Amino acid sequence: MIDFIKSKIQTSIDLKTSLLSNTALLSLIDAIVQDICSSYKQGGKVLWCGNGGSAADCQHLAAELSGRFYYDRPPLFSEALHVNTSYTTAVANDYSYDVIYSRLVEAMGKKGDILFGLSTSGNSANVVKAFEKANELGVITIGFTGETGGKMKDLCKYLINIPSKDTPRIQECHMLLGHTICEMVEMNLFPKK
Repeated sequence: MIDFIKSKIQTSIDLKTSLLSNTALLSLIDAIVQDICSSYKQGGKVLWCGNGGSAADCQHLAAELSGRFYYDRPPLFSEALHVNTSYTTAVANDYSYDVIYSRLVEAMGKKGDILFGLSTSGNSANVVKAFEKANELGVITIGFTGETGGKMKDLCKYLINIPSKDTPRIQECHMLLGHTICEMVEMNLFPKK
């Protein structure tokens, strides 16, 4: 069993090492941070959508911006779109689960806002529809996916496609990069004195 545990840790390390040497991806992260900071400076917001573990990651990362990350500073408008369970269950029941996010993007999103979509396959229908609506409205779309990017690939301004097909390892990298983005946004908007 120890060898099995070691193999899982090593697989995670190897994937993260591949990110470390991917200069295109690192440059993309920097560009994402600049767009997020620009949006906030213009009164924008950051919205998040995903399903299952990705929904949990969205909620976690939204809280890093709306609460705080490393130090006390003013809150930033950031919300995971699934947190209102009455809304989510009503719209899923009355319309379709596929539109739970696109309807909220339509209601809340405006040009220059940011929408993150997390989907390891890149094919989650409700995230895809949210990106389609976001693009209609001029909302900046950022996709966190697995290797292929799936259907989201062609709908994102920025695509962070982790070079793996292993869902848990992809999600670990989503959180690593998400945390990095949150820290950089905090540092950029609220430099420590």
